Amino acid sequence: MGGSVLFPTSVVGSMPRPEYVKDLISDGFTGSPGDYHRWMEGAVRSVVALQECAGLDVVTDGEWWRKSYIGVIAELAHGFELSRNPADGRPWTIVVDKLSPKNPGFIAREAEFLSSITKRQIKATLPAPALLGERMWDAKLSAKAYPTRESFVEACVPILQRELELLQKQGASVVQIDDPHLCLFVDPEVRRQYENPDRAADFAVEMTNQVVSGVKDVHLAVHLCRRAGARGRGELQHSGGYDAIIPQLNRLQVQHLTMEFTAPGAGDMAVFGKLREDFEIGLGCVSCQPGCIDSADAIFDRVELALKHLAPERITLNPDCGFAPGSAAVVSIDEVYTKLKNQVAAARRLREKYA
Repeated sequence: MGGSVLFPTSVVGSMPRPEYVKDLISDGFTGSPGDYHRWMEGAVRSVVALQECAGLDVVTDGEWWRKSYIGVIAELAHGFELSRNPADGRPWTIVVDKLSPKNPGFIAREAEFLSSITKRQIKATLPAPALLGERMWDAKLSAKAYPTRESFVEACVPILQRELELLQKQGASVVQIDDPHLCLFVDPEVRRQYENPDRAADFAVEMTNQVVSGVKDVHLAVHLCRRAGARGRGELQHSGGYDAIIPQLNRLQVQHLTMEFTAPGAGDMAVFGKLREDFEIGLGCVSCQPGCIDSADAIFDRVELALKHLAPERITLNPDCGFAPGSAAVVSIDEVYTKLKNQVAAARRLREKYA
């Protein structure tokens, strides 16, 4: 990633959505389809310009075309129903019927527009199949279509695989599989909820490997999200170092792992020595917490710690996670711009030192 540049910089995927973008993607939007596309294209141009102005080497469209980074699967396949989660009232997309292709190329068209407005490398993101199983299968509502969570996950693989093939043809520089589900297995409390947590983690890896099987000429990544303290949404941040899932990580058939390391519970960076030597590491070195702005010096120091275990050419710089953990999340885009400028400033210092 980043070509021949040392310490290339990027975001993980999502960027904060201004209120007008939230209105555009809301169910209550009353404009015409033409208005929607014109206004959304203008919005995406602005978020790309922000990333370019900050100095990032690899940019995304902020995932602004999507109502949710998981719910995007409902754009690609029939079989889902949008309801409300009874636990918290948030929108909840649930599988209720057998999956069938609906709009293949939805994500590839995001990448097509992005590549038309920037000369930087571009990143596109896909949800991991096991993540979809965790979030979108319900024992009562989904059982008629898919009697087990695992059978639904397996049905998601060809849908995601087709989208990845289209992204490859579209020329995406980086395609990242987002898998916070796999990272749950770092937490001893979560592991105790499974009869065989290693088998469940193995299944998550096997499904991702099936999605990326045979895909070449694109840089493949997996994002291991610890939910970074929920960034104001009240979700649980999972404790425990990455050691618990090292065997599974080493079986992932990708070139890049994006890992969080600003959170106190992330563990020791010595874990890098247990990973395959061919992995590039997307080092989470910028906090996503609202109100927490890491200085360029603090980011530089975090990367220096990683350099005790990794060669410079194996490290890329990114925030811990996406900056928009949900369409309702309130995150200052100007604050994020400052964070990204500091990330780029740290990268420049690192290049000067290690070039």
